[in-house]
Amino acid sequence: MTALLARSNLNSKRRAVLTALTVVLAVALPQVFHGIGAVLGIGSVAGEVFLPMHFPVLLLGILAGPMAGGIAGAASPLISFLLTGMPSAAMLPFMVIELASYGVLSGVLAEKKGNRTLFVFLAQVGGRGIKALAIAVAFLVFSNSLHPFVILTSLAMGLPGMALQLWLIPRIERKING
Repeated sequence: MTALLARSNLNSKRRAVLTALTVVLAVALPQVFHGIGAVLGIGSVAGEVFLPMHFPVLLLGILAGPMAGGIAGAASPLISFLLTGMPSAAMLPFMVIELASYGVLSGVLAEKKGNRTLFVFLAQVGGRGIKALAIAVAFLVFSNSLHPFVILTSLAMGLPGMALQLWLIPRIERKING
């Protein structure tokens, strides 16, 4: 199975299937986390802390390249919004920008030889930075848009998820690609 997912073995049909499966996973995982949060009485905090939508997009970029990662990153929040109403309409454009950035950046970085953990970290920082810039621009242009404080809150809340991604994604990629 892992040989079928190795980057060198991914033809366009396999990339398309993997991209579609990633979108399904990126839409479904947050629902699981929100369900767990509801059962535990903590609401959507589990999703905000563990970033379940981000994980499959980062991994896809590494496994299938920047185009597949970017497409899944942009499509996942849009489809999730249409099916579940999440993320909120106010956050939707910023999540599209952030997740598409994750997919593209992780895909571009994975084409290089080097430390995979560092590459995941750089993709995370780049995606969060691009999202922060988009929020700041929206605030300056529209002034009634999201307050830039949301950037710090989002970053602080997501640190456990980012740490988990840093630990898991390189291990999964090594297992798949050998």
